[in-house]
Amino acid sequence: GTGNYHPSTARFYTDMSLFTADHALGEEVAMLFNTLTGLSEFKGVKQLLVAPFQMHDIFLKLINHERDLATEGKGGRIIVKLNSLVEESLIVALYEASQAGVEIDLIVRGICCLRPGVPGVSENIRVISIVGRFLEHSRIFYFGNGGKPKVYLGSADWMPRNLFRRVEVVFPVLDPGLRKRITDVIIPGYLNDCVKAHVLGSDGVYTRAVCPPGQEPCQVQLHFRNLARKSASLRVEAKTEKLPREVKKAAASNTPSS
Repeated sequence: GTGNYHPSTARFYTDMSLFTADHALGEEVAMLFNTLTGLSEFKGVKQLLVAPFQMHDIFLKLINHERDLATEGKGGRIIVKLNSLVEESLIVALYEASQAGVEIDLIVRGICCLRPGVPGVSENIRVISIVGRFLEHSRIFYFGNGGKPKVYLGSADWMPRNLFRRVEVVFPVLDPGLRKRITDVIIPGYLNDCVKAHVLGSDGVYTRAVCPPGQEPCQVQLHFRNLARKSASLRVEAKTEKLPREVKKAAASNTPSS
């Protein structure tokens, strides 16, 4: 997951988690826990990105791949949601990708050492920060990959302490349905927020986002809460439809009249 399973923070943090029976991922997670407990050395992984071992290098390769695609005229797309963006080499790689024509959106709640919108350097980079009722805590990494998107979730910010001095894990979202939900519902929700979002300018100053003409004001956290309520309501209705007729009749007779 992207955060802790904690009864206190779970009430006001936004996070994302993956429950999976994928055997390969399970083996890599087990190996990582054995490394943490000192039962074995880190032997390398194929799917997980693990700091401080190979996470930083893989992120660099993913960014540079988008840069190379754009240089070849095949387009490039990067969307990253983080708490903080500080690590210098990744910032330089994002600048180079922008100069090659990669369209980059960064959703960075806290500190961001990258300057977007600088002519000749970062004009293809947009940075927003969203501060709402709940603390934005999820980390999402999207790379267009020439029309075959790679999507990752995890715990690591792009800071030296996370990438080089801590054990952090970022994992791929392999299920097509889950990946589509992230790319088609969750990420657009953040990018379209024009109520709680603030946009970072090239001068380092944040200004409140303005809704485009004709677009209804979108507040991403409220949008997700409404989706959750609707989903819960549909599940209740589906369960009710499966109840025997006698049970539904008894429930209706016990409902207070207005």
